[in-house]
Amino acid sequence: MGRIAIICFGLWLPFESHGSVCAPIGLDMGELLDLKAQGFDIADRERRERFAIDLVDCLDHPDPVIRDGIAYEGLRTLLRRKALEPPVMLALLSIIMNRLQAGEDPLGFRGPFMVLALAEVARVDRNDPFLTNVQRQDLIAVAVTYMTSIDDYRGFDEQDGWRHAVAHAADLLLQLILNPSITEPELIRMQKAIASQVAPPGAHFYIYGESERLARAILYMALRGNLTENQWREWFRIVARPEPFENWSLVFTTQVGLAKLHNTRAFAEAILTGAMASDEASLKPLADGAIAVLQVLP
Repeated sequence: MGRIAIICFGLWLPFESHGSVCAPIGLDMGELLDLKAQGFDIADRERRERFAIDLVDCLDHPDPVIRDGIAYEGLRTLLRRKALEPPVMLALLSIIMNRLQAGEDPLGFRGPFMVLALAEVARVDRNDPFLTNVQRQDLIAVAVTYMTSIDDYRGFDEQDGWRHAVAHAADLLLQLILNPSITEPELIRMQKAIASQVAPPGAHFYIYGESERLARAILYMALRGNLTENQWREWFRIVARPEPFENWSLVFTTQVGLAKLHNTRAFAEAILTGAMASDEASLKPLADGAIAVLQVLP
């Protein structure tokens, strides 16, 4: 990640210096909503680039209209429209990764939405590569570290909107998994990271589609055909472990146990549904693995 920072911060430091102030190119809320209605169409290149960089400061805003509807949607629109040049995307990558790793996130918005923005940058690199191998490795490291370190499982709140850290991290890993430049060792790192959140520690029950988002990343990983049947069999054996319980028959007396059972079953069923819906031979080990998991569950 250091190489990205060296390249980009000198170019874009004035735009990153807003800190936590959300005021993209000085626009107020009404002007931002008008710009959104116009598809975030900014003809002037420099103004458009500054707008994209400034949006990073809005990705952890407590108002979902700004955080989700302006900051994330604005970045996604510009990136998918190919409206930003590689130096700007490198700047975004550097700023977002550094912001993601900087300090506490008491409201719980920064991590999930920084990661979701990174997924859009990774999507661009998947379709039109602009990262070096080293830069891509840095992004993989950030994605894996974030996924394995998640301990805030809040999903949707009618006032606050979405947090959804696990699902957003799965979206980032999916974009990396789909990148043909990613090699088998990197896939295995991501595979292990996903396993760490299939049934996380504690008494949290996934109810906002997290299991399906994790499963989708694994299904697309299998479609690549890089991993062997034995590798998948061993991975599902790990997923099926009852830890921290000695065996699955002990899970019924605590919320932690019931959450473990619920989340493991939901993931296995999502994998099985996705694998059985396709004729792809590369998904058969996943169907077999999911069935093996379900068979050991009480």
